[in-house]
Amino acid sequence: MLRVPVLSPDGTPLMPTKASRVRRWISDGKAVGKFNDLGQFYVQLLVKSSDTKTQSVSVGIDPGKHFSGIGVQSSKYTLFTAHLELPFKKVRERMNNRRMMRRGRRGRRINRKLPFHLRAHRQKRFSNRKQSKLPPSIKANRQLELRVIQQLCKVFPITDIYFEYVKADVDLTSGRKGAKSGKGFSAVMVGQKWMLKQLEKLGNVHTIYGWQTSNLRKHLRLDKSKNKSKQTASSHAVDGVTLACYQFLEYKAHCSGNNHGHIWQGNVTITACQFMVIKRPPISRRQLHLMLPIKGGKRRKYGGTVTRHNIRKGDFVKAIKAGKVFYGWCSGDTAKQVSVSNFDWKRLGQFTASKVVLLQRSTGLICKQEADFVGATVC
Repeated sequence: MLRVPVLSPDGTPLMPTKASRVRRWISDGKAVGKFNDLGQFYVQLLVKSSDTKTQSVSVGIDPGKHFSGIGVQSSKYTLFTAHLELPFKKVRERMNNRRMMRRGRRGRRINRKLPFHLRAHRQKRFSNRKQSKLPPSIKANRQLELRVIQQLCKVFPITDIYFEYVKADVDLTSGRKGAKSGKGFSAVMVGQKWMLKQLEKLGNVHTIYGWQTSNLRKHLRLDKSKNKSKQTASSHAVDGVTLACYQFLEYKAHCSGNNHGHIWQGNVTITACQFMVIKRPPISRRQLHLMLPIKGGKRRKYGGTVTRHNIRKGDFVKAIKAGKVFYGWCSGDTAKQVSVSNFDWKRLGQFTASKVVLLQRSTGLICKQEADFVGATVC
């Protein structure tokens, strides 16, 4: 049974409840329905709750390079799952373009007729191997995961956060992972440390290794898809649920007679719940001009979120054309029209600006509701 998040009149998260009760509260005027930045529906009570006690609710994070999985779990219900499409490729591509444009500007600025030591070169100021610098691509990945967790902590009474931890190091001399030379560093490890420090502000943080996640997933009899890019709950969200279950299960040693070993102890129930696919809208940052000039050697302005029709790029809108209704996100504009795209950022069409209605301002995220996550009951 699907559960709906509930907030008290002062905004404190309470235990989620069933949808039928929520409908009755709204019809009786005891609560009002709202949506958060993830497009997730929740209700806020207008009257004092009869019971403000909460149970343990945990969230599991399965971080990755291109995709991540999120799962929220209580002892009796699976509350939420999500598949995150991370912006790693796009950020790395933009950083490469920025580096290329910067080198071009420096090349045009330098007077090559001068001796080398007199040219306008920017000298090396520090050794980048001595700092724990977080690359922009990895930071963008972790920031997207953190943004989702922060939104979930506002509607669920989350007490514990389980993060899948990866050990990695790089030997600069050999280039091999795992060889600790003392000179190299792993950007993955730096990103994890930054993420764990941010998560400590939201709840009790626990780190779990990948092999531990695999063992518990097999015990829970949850299937994982081999196609990790597929937008399904079985690709990454299943690991998020598995990690969250560590709050209620423990692998303990047992000894009885001549038998001894380890066994999973505790109770948890995995149920159907909401499943969403979340990513950032692929909107270009505002630039003074295009990278390459057009005819005549002129460059037009490029990027940004402002349009000429009081609608910003990334806003969720409703558009009407030839008697058909389309729902999507604003992705561009012309003098008289607005471009509307779907979740995959494929253009649905260009619509007359007067026939485009704003439904929700851009939150920096685009979310799509998918089929419910279906699990198995384990005791």
